[in-house]
Amino acid sequence: MEIAPVVAKLRHDRPVTPRLEAYRYAAHDVDVLTTGVGMVATAVWCSERLARERYDVALNLGVCGAFVPTLPLAGAVHVVSATLAELGAEDGDRFLSLEHLGLLGADEFPFRAGRIVNAAPPPNAALQGLRPVTGITVNTVHGEDASIAAVVERLRPDVESMEGAAFMYAALVHGVPFAQVRVVSNVVERRNRAAWKMPESLAELGRTALELLAAQ
Repeated sequence: MEIAPVVAKLRHDRPVTPRLEAYRYAAHDVDVLTTGVGMVATAVWCSERLARERYDVALNLGVCGAFVPTLPLAGAVHVVSATLAELGAEDGDRFLSLEHLGLLGADEFPFRAGRIVNAAPPPNAALQGLRPVTGITVNTVHGEDASIAAVVERLRPDVESMEGAAFMYAALVHGVPFAQVRVVSNVVERRNRAAWKMPESLAELGRTALELLAAQ
């Protein structure tokens, strides 16, 4: 659903695997990988593909929820850093990160101060025109007031997704220039699908993706 507006504008070349389709756009060869939902599937399928093929750039395209009310719905953003928000341990009402547990150094590759950071995004004019934001990646999207308040206090995220940090992790490991580009489909709040802007967000995602390809 998320990628449909993009591939509708590409010229299909051939299927490569059940999850990978090859396309053409202008002078570019464009492989579209559908990873499935969640960070585990994303990490596995991205790493499997990046180990087989060397790409000039990797783009992670999808929608996200916004914690920041000033981020407009159906607006595109560039997630320049992301945290695996649930990776750690609970100690009563406290959350202990892997760094606090002594299981990971704060700057141990690919982390920087406990975050996965895109320090060298591709020099793409369309990408540079997007608002840079910080994100979290979660297995369970937030939809309860107390948990939303807790994660905002702890990490100060702008947006959340279920895949972004896993994609960034894989791209850093394989040394591929990359960007995580998201469109804000909803405010992070108690689940309220009536307030989501999904059709508008998918249309904007397709438009933004084509701008990124054209500028590449």
